[in-house]
Amino acid sequence: MTRADLDKQPHEVAEMFDGVAERYDLTNTVLSFGQDRGWRRATRAALALRPGERVLDVGAGTGVSTAELARSGAYAIGADLSVGMLRAGRASRRTVPLVAGDALRLPFPDGAFDAVTISFALRNVVDTGAALHELARVTRKGGRLVVCEFSHPTNGAFRAVYMNYLMRSLPAVARGVSSNPDAYVYLAESIRAWPDQPALAARITASGPWDRVGWRNLTGGVVALHRATKA
Repeated sequence: MTRADLDKQPHEVAEMFDGVAERYDLTNTVLSFGQDRGWRRATRAALALRPGERVLDVGAGTGVSTAELARSGAYAIGADLSVGMLRAGRASRRTVPLVAGDALRLPFPDGAFDAVTISFALRNVVDTGAALHELARVTRKGGRLVVCEFSHPTNGAFRAVYMNYLMRSLPAVARGVSSNPDAYVYLAESIRAWPDQPALAARITASGPWDRVGWRNLTGGVVALHRATKA
């Protein structure tokens, strides 16, 4: 797979996720050995949501992450580019508000949310900086951002084992549980090519409106939560 293969256009990304929507949540739980549930809880905690606040969950997929955010008492809305994902989510989570939305052109007015989050989707957006700027646009001043994304394990030995699993075992496991296992080859490559924790923090800072950027590693750095506040 080449660098060009990773630079998918928005409609190509949407079509890819349409193809995995049917068993997406199950596949994620299997591939992460059940860690995905804890990552969602950690994202909710990092946002420090309060009852009555409004939070936008971008790249929400089937809305499983949006439903977790709503447990805080905040009003949580999920947005995703994939119609197939939204259709699957609306069938299984009828009380979760889900709307079609591109991370580069969100269908909300300026300052509409107290907090925004994007989980395991920022690396699939064609322009990371523009997406971070758009997330800031729909967030009020003083509002919070949390990016939950795959990252780089901090222990060298563990990193080697993880990369071997990512490139060899993950696609094989996906063939047994996913409705479109070939998509997970792309997803594994995109994880390997993604910036490490300090580099992503620098991108968030460089995007403009975000400051007080920091991060916390989960599962030894397999996942990192990057937090920031809108200046």
